[in-house]
Amino acid sequence: MTEAQALVRLQEIDLDMLRLASTLAAMPQQKKMQAIARARRKVQGELTKIFAQRKDLETYVSENQEDLEHYRARTEEVRAEASSGSHGYRQIQDYEAHLTGLAKKIEKLEHNRARLDEELERVRRAEGNASLTLERLDEEDAAQKKSFETDGAQIRRRIVELDEERKAVVAQVSAEHMSAYEDSHKRFKGLAVERLVGNVPSVCRVKLQPAAFHDLTHGDDVAECPYCHRILIVDDPYAEGGRK
Repeated sequence: MTEAQALVRLQEIDLDMLRLASTLAAMPQQKKMQAIARARRKVQGELTKIFAQRKDLETYVSENQEDLEHYRARTEEVRAEASSGSHGYRQIQDYEAHLTGLAKKIEKLEHNRARLDEELERVRRAEGNASLTLERLDEEDAAQKKSFETDGAQIRRRIVELDEERKAVVAQVSAEHMSAYEDSHKRFKGLAVERLVGNVPSVCRVKLQPAAFHDLTHGDDVAECPYCHRILIVDDPYAEGGRK
């Protein structure tokens, strides 16, 4: 394989690999996996918030229980004090006022406890539902990945084959022309090489002036198009009757 042939084949390989990569990217499983990933991020964010809410509510419930136990125990102590010995009218009134105050605090805590328990149960249900949703999304993602692996296996094998061939082809191109190819490949989105067909480059299609055509056809097989500056293969290396 001549260097001109290697450059032409290199472009064919790269274009084929781009096409195959686009085919993989366009497979329906890819879009579904992307949608699943977006949904999972959203649910995970909601689950993080719900988790924080649950931890806060559990703390409030624990504090509420501690306060209830404290005031209930204090109520028993006051009742015991009131029942022991004889007390005057003023002392009895003080005990009754104290017990009334304790009863109000207990009533308020019990009311708040009912509200907290209801809210905590709601948050726990939401957390459970979000966790189940994540599990379902993970199952669907695994199914889509398996399907993608199966359906895309042949394409990926072909990409690997082309990559191996590309290494062998690149080895036959000079560093100078390889550098020019890479620059043109990026600049022209893969169409780095064109062939001279008669006196017209195959890609830019700008007819060469007689002087430029003469210079190119009497020079090297690998040149540069004077118009678009792509790599120009002066003779089609695969055409019958090309320059030897």
